[in-house]
Amino acid sequence: MTTPMSASGPENGTSLRSPLLLPPLAKQNPERESDSAPEKLLIDDMLQRYCGEFGPWQLRHFVLTSLAWALEGFHTMVMIFADREPDWTCLGPGCDPLAKNVCRFEPDSWTWIGGAKSSTVSQWGLFCEDKYKVGLVQALFFCGCLIGAGVFGHLSDSKLGRKGSLTIVCILNAIFGCLTALSPNYLTYLLLRVLTGFSTGGVGLCAFVLATEPVGPTKRGAAGMSTFYFFSTGIVILSFVAYCFQSWRELYIASSIPAVLFVVFVLPFLSESPRWYLVRGRVNEAMKLMRSIAKSNGKHLPDGVILSLDEEENDDSNGKQNYKEEFEPKEAITGSVIDVIRSPVTRIRLILAVVINFLCSVVYYGLSLNVVNLETNLYLNVALNAVAEMPAFLITALLLDRFGRKPLAIGTMWFSGIFCLVGALVRGGGIWKTVRMVCGILGIFGMAGTYNLLFIYTTELFPTVVRNAALGCATQAAQMGAILAPFVVVLGGTLPFTVFAVCGIVGGLFGFYLPETLNKPLYDTLTGMEDGEDV
Repeated sequence: MTTPMSASGPENGTSLRSPLLLPPLAKQNPERESDSAPEKLLIDDMLQRYCGEFGPWQLRHFVLTSLAWALEGFHTMVMIFADREPDWTCLGPGCDPLAKNVCRFEPDSWTWIGGAKSSTVSQWGLFCEDKYKVGLVQALFFCGCLIGAGVFGHLSDSKLGRKGSLTIVCILNAIFGCLTALSPNYLTYLLLRVLTGFSTGGVGLCAFVLATEPVGPTKRGAAGMSTFYFFSTGIVILSFVAYCFQSWRELYIASSIPAVLFVVFVLPFLSESPRWYLVRGRVNEAMKLMRSIAKSNGKHLPDGVILSLDEEENDDSNGKQNYKEEFEPKEAITGSVIDVIRSPVTRIRLILAVVINFLCSVVYYGLSLNVVNLETNLYLNVALNAVAEMPAFLITALLLDRFGRKPLAIGTMWFSGIFCLVGALVRGGGIWKTVRMVCGILGIFGMAGTYNLLFIYTTELFPTVVRNAALGCATQAAQMGAILAPFVVVLGGTLPFTVFAVCGIVGGLFGFYLPETLNKPLYDTLTGMEDGEDV
């Protein structure tokens, strides 16, 4: 039966209204239209698949950024040399050269070796009944660090960004450090040390996050642990600088010049974190930076690949968006400590991170301050103390991805706590002094490993949008421990070792309640983390 011509074409049955050329396959099948949509990847996935996890770009960025840790070492430990009590010598009757202090001597019967300019103690008479003023300066410096860590932790998560915040704190460090050298009296010196602490408190956390966020997930742990080599190296260099500049005023200027050099010659070559760009809705800048990373690493990032936040991964409507819309500026996603507390997933993490960082800091700074009581060469002592920490950094870095963050954190805290306990139980003179000294060295060896491990661990416990705010809280807790440490040390006897042992062991117990973050994604948003933890 023949089909009517009004309804059909020639003998092949083709409609007269049908086009002579068939459209592309995608147009014939609307269901395949989504095939042309861009491939959406998280930053970690993009680094692993297309850009490289730790290539030449990340290595250069990591080294340059981590140099800021040396600056923190300078400004934190300079007080050991500037506020030291110099040696003294007798001038005449009424002075006993075998005495341990000069408190009962006649004013004209003795003098400081090196004169009044050698330290703040000799400059303003901070000894005997005024000796507490030296401890007060140290405590208030860490108070400034506490405040600065919170302020710059928040600012680096908000409009200033990681690089902007790091720039500001380094400039402030250079200014306040140089002004400290011009202090006309003790109160001015005290104020400037507080202000220096305020800026110093933001250096480490801003540099740490900026250095590690562009690193791929399988390399991030080892990279994060390696940042602390720069801190210890800074202390070793400071010991040499302090030996060369015996005047405390010259020392403050010499230790502040590196901050000026860092601002002028290093910061202009640093890039902002792509994660910060992404959570601030600046997708174009994030993609531009990712392409630069890929190119520098000898990789290729295809045009059809774009960045996505983790909370967008479960949004089925994203695949239907216009390709151009993916690169349009998006609304910035912000967060604060309040959001961390509100989230049931991050609330307990923040509490545990704060407590553990506090306990760890009491032990770390407490054992570090005990170095001045060993009655040996101060410059060599401080240098050796810093060098002794480096093997701990290496060992924890090697074991970090093998055993995980949680077991290593617990193990290093207990290692330190046990040796501090032995130091508290050992009494007497002679060889037992050597035993206590060894216990102190092993105690700081273990806690140094914990101290830098907690930075990478805390970073991985929280999403990008609140990462620096949470790390700022943990750093503030560590500064509170640093404030308490000098008061524990002055108790004398076996009590400091007892306190350090309790802090180390209890800190390890709290570590059992933290989740493991090894090979877990580095989340960008609170929503993404909550959804990921529910899976």
